[in-house]
Amino acid sequence: MDLEERLGTVRARMRGLGSVLVAFSGGADSALVLALAHEVLGDRAAGAIGLSAAYPQTEVESARATAAHIGTRLLETPTAQLEDPAFLRNDGTRCYRCRDDLYAILRPLAAHHGFAAICDGTNADDLGDHRPGQRATREAGVTSPLAEAGMTKAEVRAASRAMGLPTWDKPQQACLSSRIPRGTPITLGALRRVERAEAWLRAQGIVQLRVREHGECARIEVEEAADLVRLASEPLRGRCVEALRALGYAFVSLDLEGFATGRMNRLVPAEEIESR
Repeated sequence: MDLEERLGTVRARMRGLGSVLVAFSGGADSALVLALAHEVLGDRAAGAIGLSAAYPQTEVESARATAAHIGTRLLETPTAQLEDPAFLRNDGTRCYRCRDDLYAILRPLAAHHGFAAICDGTNADDLGDHRPGQRATREAGVTSPLAEAGMTKAEVRAASRAMGLPTWDKPQQACLSSRIPRGTPITLGALRRVERAEAWLRAQGIVQLRVREHGECARIEVEEAADLVRLASEPLRGRCVEALRALGYAFVSLDLEGFATGRMNRLVPAEEIESR
């Protein structure tokens, strides 16, 4: 099946659903789902974004801009992750708790606005990764049209570029809580520190990155080798240390291995991944 056939499959799925509320993060995957839903269903489709301290404000603003570009409604609703002790505990159920909370809010929201189904942006590549939140997605009866059509991340980007979506080359993002190692309790202070540290680094022209918080130490991951060299060299090295220490970190480290999606999964026991 080529890309156009996969897109046709997604469009047909949308028509079959009749009306959809898209769980929208503003990333490439959910943006493509929202754009296709709007194309096929018009006003019978809309996006919904959950607002939380675990989600950077810059990403909220980006999501609003993307929805405006598509020309569709974006419903905004607060979520309650930071009021859930099980989520704050940051154990193996964190991602599940996060998604379960989101869909517990989106289900009545969809019903209130007359949407027959909820869709998300899960793609085919996501199915091969350790993502506990997918269990909550299945339990909530959420449809994943990209994954159903077998669309990979590369195909999502290719289709998004062809459709003129501003998200076609947007770096992968994740909940800020993913920057805190499993087993370390999540706090509002930690989330804010990570958000500000990453914002400072992006302001220096670094596109794909993560700041992982290990107690008083910030561990920086960057994707591009050139960024690794820049951060290890003056004057950026000294400025980075000064900026992150001002945020409250006692130590600032640069990860020589660089950025890769799902690296924190190394802390997940093998038997837990095998049983997902």
